[in-house]
Amino acid sequence: MRIPKHLVLFPDGNRRWALKRGLPAIQGHLAGRQNFERFLFQAKKRGIKVLTVFGFSTENWKRSKEEVNFLMKLFEEGLSEKGALGKLHKEGVRIKVIGQKEGLPKSLQKVIKGIENLTKNNKKLYLNLAVSYGGRWDILQAVKKIIKKKLPAKKITEKLIEKYLTTAGLPHPDLVIRAGGEKRFSNFLLWQSAYAELYFSDKLWPDFSEKDLDKALQDFSKRERRFGGKKVKQYLKA
Repeated sequence: MRIPKHLVLFPDGNRRWALKRGLPAIQGHLAGRQNFERFLFQAKKRGIKVLTVFGFSTENWKRSKEEVNFLMKLFEEGLSEKGALGKLHKEGVRIKVIGQKEGLPKSLQKVIKGIENLTKNNKKLYLNLAVSYGGRWDILQAVKKIIKKKLPAKKITEKLIEKYLTTAGLPHPDLVIRAGGEKRFSNFLLWQSAYAELYFSDKLWPDFSEKDLDKALQDFSKRERRFGGKKVKQYLKA
């Protein structure tokens, strides 16, 4: 089976999962985090090298103060050295948080810096966690950095822009999986996912299982990827 090098994940539907069960939204987020921890090991076991996850968008700041504060604490606990993601250091996972980190709580910024430094030399799986991230913002911040270089227009190319995106140096996404039944990009990795294969699941994220992951990978394996009509072979064999 062909395995994508770079998988993008939308773990969507936590709040709706909780609502269906008469639970507060925070219970849905807790269930979603537990499932995400399982998913990480499943992805690593299957040979995926880069995993980029939609954690918290720039639009999510509009949610209630209580929910936002809870999510920030959830990230802080999970990314601490003793947290669920911090423990992945021993598994060879490199962790990077992408997004507008300067707008995050100071305590969370400190934890992010610590976990990025701790895992910076790991190579078995590269985990990008998008927090306070927006695809348009990513492109905009790249353009601003290029403008500061005062380069002539003829030197501004797609490759140059990609060097200033938050995912610089990583392969473009091969497969985007979105759980939760929605079928849109929601302003996530807009530039990077231009040629990615898309897979949508009606399963709410806490219910998305290992079998659902394999179903998505099997679907991906059957597709012929073409860029302007030319086949592209850039997969890992599992």
